[in-house]
Amino acid sequence: QVQLVESGGGLVQPGGSLRLSCAASGSIFEIYAMSWYRQAPGKQRELVATITSGGSTNYADSVKDRFTISRDNAKNTVYLQLNSLKPEDTAVYYCNAIVKTTRWGISRIYWGQGTQVTVSS
Repeated sequence: QVQLVESGGGLVQPGGSLRLSCAASGSIFEIYAMSWYRQAPGKQRELVATITSGGSTNYADSVKDRFTISRDNAKNTVYLQLNSLKPEDTAVYYCNAIVKTTRWGISRIYWGQGTQVTVSS
């Protein structure tokens, strides 16, 4: 089994910053892409950013130039730096990872439990 645990959410004023972390643990052979999603009240979950095992990144247009995704492969951890936050960034942020648990097994998608980010004055 694989567990993803997010941390770093909270309440921040507009224009502020937060750094989210998501650590993967358990039976891990290899982690491929890692991503951050978010879900605001009454809205569908949306992809925020993705980073491959090689470090290539992709962002939603709404967060480009404000958010930065990174990862530490040695720690099986993905980060999301959120800058210039806006009230519309308020959501529960979830990380996910595509993980292979054994050398010969198939890869599966795992999700964290989510961390709340609230942007408000």
